[in-house]
Amino acid sequence: MFQEEAIAMKSIAVVNFAPEKGSVEIREIAKPTLGEEDVLLEVVNVGVCGSDLHQWTSDHSWPVNYPVVLGHEFGGHIVEVGSKVNGWKEGDKVVSETAAVIDANNPLSREGLYNLDPTRKGFGYGVNGAMTRFVRVPARCLHRIPEGLPFEEACLTEPCCVAYNAVVVNSKIRPGDRVIVLGPGTIGILCAAMAKLCGAEVALVGLEVDKGRLQIARQYGCEPIVRDATEWAMQSDGLGVDCVIDAAGVSATLQLALQWVRPNGHITKVGWGPQPLNFSLDALVQKNVTLQGSFSHNWPIWEKVLSLLGSGRLNVKPIIGGVWKISDWHEAFEQMYSGKVVKSVLTPN
Repeated sequence: MFQEEAIAMKSIAVVNFAPEKGSVEIREIAKPTLGEEDVLLEVVNVGVCGSDLHQWTSDHSWPVNYPVVLGHEFGGHIVEVGSKVNGWKEGDKVVSETAAVIDANNPLSREGLYNLDPTRKGFGYGVNGAMTRFVRVPARCLHRIPEGLPFEEACLTEPCCVAYNAVVVNSKIRPGDRVIVLGPGTIGILCAAMAKLCGAEVALVGLEVDKGRLQIARQYGCEPIVRDATEWAMQSDGLGVDCVIDAAGVSATLQLALQWVRPNGHITKVGWGPQPLNFSLDALVQKNVTLQGSFSHNWPIWEKVLSLLGSGRLNVKPIIGGVWKISDWHEAFEQMYSGKVVKSVLTPN
């Protein structure tokens, strides 16, 4: 009996334990203890994000609180509720936002923009994430999963919210706009899908090695283009596209965005890239272009996205390449890293 209880208090987890490349392994961790405003979530599915891969390969550009359990795209069942938590109960099916730690008194948090709070810490780098059986989540992060939406799709609410913030909130794309999205990873494909929902004509641009992922764009009604999108960008009136969403994982793609955007157009940068630019930004000035960064998401965006997912207007099935057990994390990571699949999903149980 005591041995069974001891086992129940431990779970295996995918842990990033040091800054050196490849410093990720399966470790046994203790079941989290709750604060009075937290819930304990039993994870059903957790998506592998590009940022998880970047921490694995050690080419990330954000501070990490080692050792830390990876995983910030997740959903599950509530199994325990803190003493001051209202409106949630055991058994509720939920997904969680990523802002695990925020300063409620920060001016940005007071505006509802806690995603931009400089002291914010997220799951998977600042605090333990969800690539394990149980994760402690502040109740303020929770959202209900719409009836009938499978967990393996619901756990991808987070990257859909990144795309919604980039396309709808920070780009304000209108019906009839022509839009280029750079980078056919998860975020790029979802940005393309979101731009189509806004009524835009959309092209998704990548490299030769991206051909398989680029073809997924067709399922969302978007045009896949390998490398040079100049012809597509200029075919309307020769001036360029209304908006470029840069979802590539390098900084240099901004140069392509400046080539293809029209004068007085808009560029939104959502892809991380720590490398220096090494080119002139004069075109930004000469073309009178708006350059907008886009980071993370907040509560109302999650509610909008869950409505889209629940109604079927946004379908994430085309990007899911498979579901792996937590113990098979390495294969799931390799499949994404090699580009064989767009999105890997893990299940702890």
